[in-house]
Amino acid sequence: MPHILIVGGSIAAATAAGTLRADGWDGAITILGEEEHPPYSRVPLSKGVIAGLLPVAATELPPLPDDVEVRTGQRAVALHGELRAVELADGSRVPYDGLVISTGASARRLAGAGQQGELVVRTLEDAEAIAARVGDARTAIIVGAGFLGMEVASTLVRLGLDVTVVDRDPPLQRLLGTYLAGVLVAAAVESGLRVLIAPDGVALAGNPVSGVSTREHGELSADLVVSAVGDLPNVEWLRTSGLPVQGGVVIDSRCAVAPDIVAAGDVTVQELVPGVFRRSPHWTSAVNQGRVAARTLLHAESASPTASYFWTEQFGCDVKLVGELPFDGEPRVVDGDVTKRSALLHWPRDDDFGAAASLNYRLPIVKLKALAAGAAAPAGGHP
Repeated sequence: MPHILIVGGSIAAATAAGTLRADGWDGAITILGEEEHPPYSRVPLSKGVIAGLLPVAATELPPLPDDVEVRTGQRAVALHGELRAVELADGSRVPYDGLVISTGASARRLAGAGQQGELVVRTLEDAEAIAARVGDARTAIIVGAGFLGMEVASTLVRLGLDVTVVDRDPPLQRLLGTYLAGVLVAAAVESGLRVLIAPDGVALAGNPVSGVSTREHGELSADLVVSAVGDLPNVEWLRTSGLPVQGGVVIDSRCAVAPDIVAAGDVTVQELVPGVFRRSPHWTSAVNQGRVAARTLLHAESASPTASYFWTEQFGCDVKLVGELPFDGEPRVVDGDVTKRSALLHWPRDDDFGAAASLNYRLPIVKLKALAAGAAAPAGGHP
């Protein structure tokens, strides 16, 4: 394979490129990114960047090897598998011998046709747009109470804004399960967050957007309105490619899609059982898949199963999670005190692998994974 092409400027792309070089690939590597920036970390966007407390430099990833070509501002519009080439928006085509698809996802939007001013948190520009308005804002509404929405809400509450979160469902419940979601929501409410449930949905109000409208709570206005209602994998450019697409690019356990084609990151889905597909749109999944995808291209080896790992920081709670979300039922408290929001928790399951979480509890991730897998209470951790 003289040339490996990586389409997408994500953390998965950067990880794949670094892994290719680390594993001895000495052929050409090109990364094509649609954004005008080299690959960067999105983790700080919902925290310090939207608050104006962290500079753009805080999103920078470790440097890629010098001989990896990074081309920014390059939008892929089609994949021509028979030609082994990717077509760009300017009509040019970039050939490949091995292809990594890592085009990520785009923020799902609520704005109607012609409605201006919707704020989201997906790109560096999105975060900077919010940061530019935070200083003059006193009130904020966050539409969506998943991980991103609650992290944004936490940041704005910390800045002193009067913040309301609105969602169809109770915050975090579908993602974490009732028990752990309840712990985090209690911390949020104590911090001053207002939570509204709108089972019939939420619409943006005003043009430009200045509030939201719900059947249950009427129309609400705020200085700042942010949509955090999920994302959509960037697969439009693959519609005529013949590759398996089911909401995202379908990968197997090795991140393989087709001969000499792999995919990694938020653009992917995996088939759990026939006809049931699942995404894992988390930073740690993207990093792991980037590594696996690169090694599949080079070695065609079987990937070792990796425990799902995720973390979130919000409302004074630093939570690290291992296992398949959501976590069902009440956990066993291995150490600490949940009422003091410092504990180590374990959800045993009938199979070999359960789930574990640390709540403001210092423990190496390798030990948290061992606990999830049923190991004895690990030594060396502490609140």
